Amino acid sequence: MSSRSVQAAGPATSCWLLRGKDGSLSAYAPADGGLLRWTEQRPGGPDWTGPRFIEAPGLTHATLAQGPDTYVHLITRRTTAKGVELMHTTQYQTGRPFGPWHSLGNPHKEEDRARAVGAPAAAVGADGRVHVFVRNAAGGLSLRSQGKSGKWEGWKDLKGSHLLDAMPAAVAVGGRVELLVPADEQLSRWCQEEPGGDFTEAEPFAATAAAGSVTGLCTADDRVTYYGCASGGAGVAAYRTGAGALALGGAPDGGPVAVLRTPIEGYDCTVLAYRGSNGRPAIAACPTEGEADGLWWTETGEPSTGAPALAVDGEGRVVLAAIAGDGTLRVARQKAEPGLALAAWTRA
Repeated sequence: MSSRSVQAAGPATSCWLLRGKDGSLSAYAPADGGLLRWTEQRPGGPDWTGPRFIEAPGLTHATLAQGPDTYVHLITRRTTAKGVELMHTTQYQTGRPFGPWHSLGNPHKEEDRARAVGAPAAAVGADGRVHVFVRNAAGGLSLRSQGKSGKWEGWKDLKGSHLLDAMPAAVAVGGRVELLVPADEQLSRWCQEEPGGDFTEAEPFAATAAAGSVTGLCTADDRVTYYGCASGGAGVAAYRTGAGALALGGAPDGGPVAVLRTPIEGYDCTVLAYRGSNGRPAIAACPTEGEADGLWWTETGEPSTGAPALAVDGEGRVVLAAIAGDGTLRVARQKAEPGLALAAWTRA
């Protein structure tokens, strides 16, 4: 199928703008029968190649994960005549084709239960091992991980209950991997106690968030802050151990919040973005773990579809990306001036 015959749809996750080892950015968006990929022609742009079509028949959900080696791991949930299975493939170099697809199967053997698994989430530990998580048919959490040799281990039941049917938030922190999953009346958590170790259920957050809206960010050497849309349309909230839920305001549409940690004018800052209830992207920044001092949200650009994404380009500038209503990729880069002012949006 030619990339010209398909149109990008709105991403269901904010992790779709990734920087390769050479510093070039690549953007990935779902499309009918697969995904589309754009790649900067050189680090820092402004020109892009693509979109190029990545075939994934039967795709219903997709997620991307990137480790310290910058390899891009693509995990999909596919529905076919044979049932539902999770698939994995790896892109080893920026702009190059993905490798062969490998089936990860399904945590359930019974067809009716297999069809009930949720959207996959994935994270790559400091040791390069990929961990794939899904909500299972019982409302708990299932895990499949790569072993130290690179071969995939079997599915494990991590227990849990009443998890919402949406993509969890998985993030690597201090060599470990953590996971946050919205449940009926709390935010359930699983953590590795040590790098490469087993996952155990941790103390949950006594708060709720819109399903599929939460993204995790390493905000200290061994600490994660999760950002999501508060339940009931009450704006963005931050969730961190020891700090509870912090209201950050804004008017998001309930989709995934994009997050990024980067220096701005020499200060360690966290940048956040969401798609507003009016469809336009909005962006804000604050000192890392300084959300309590307040954020000021600025809407920018035209209405978009799906979640926006954030990254730092090869020249150290913050880049905000969105998929426009016509399925094209639009990007806005940080200006060479104090603060976080963005230049005009451009079409890739």
